[in-house]
Amino acid sequence: MNTKLLKSVTSGFLVVCALASLIATMALGTSGTAGAAAADGRVCSEGMLKGLYLSSWDGYANFGGNLVPKAVMEGRRFNGDGTWVNEFGTVNVGGTTIIDATGAVGTYTVEADCTGTLSVPNGPRLNMYVGPGAQKFWFTQTAGGAGSGPGLGAGTATRLPGR
Repeated sequence: MNTKLLKSVTSGFLVVCALASLIATMALGTSGTAGAAAADGRVCSEGMLKGLYLSSWDGYANFGGNLVPKAVMEGRRFNGDGTWVNEFGTVNVGGTTIIDATGAVGTYTVEADCTGTLSVPNGPRLNMYVGPGAQKFWFTQTAGGAGSGPGLGAGTATRLPGR
């Protein structure tokens, strides 16, 4: 009886392994051209991001090698041409509001696969992923600003309807 159970479990495990190997082989064999679009088949561009997005993110700012908690909330207007401006914003570091980010400007890119970058002059640089219909995007900090080392941060931005 135990031998039958062992054979049954072993054969089931082998089938699962074979399927996993087949899926991995198919994924590795996908051409680079097919990978140019997002996983769901969308093709993205800078023009997708247009309108006012409310973003919030948190993480740590690097001050002289010390990581200090930070929180950022901003209303960022994307112009659909690779540029943006903050209509309002606040940066809090270590429990103290240090920056009114209203009026800040910057640039962004969006690749065909819906990944991109967002840059603040003399500030952080971020990598991002644009979701379906550009209703939301997710981002993570990849570099710090002038005079500070690399910080850490991640957040989301959501398009505000009719704005």
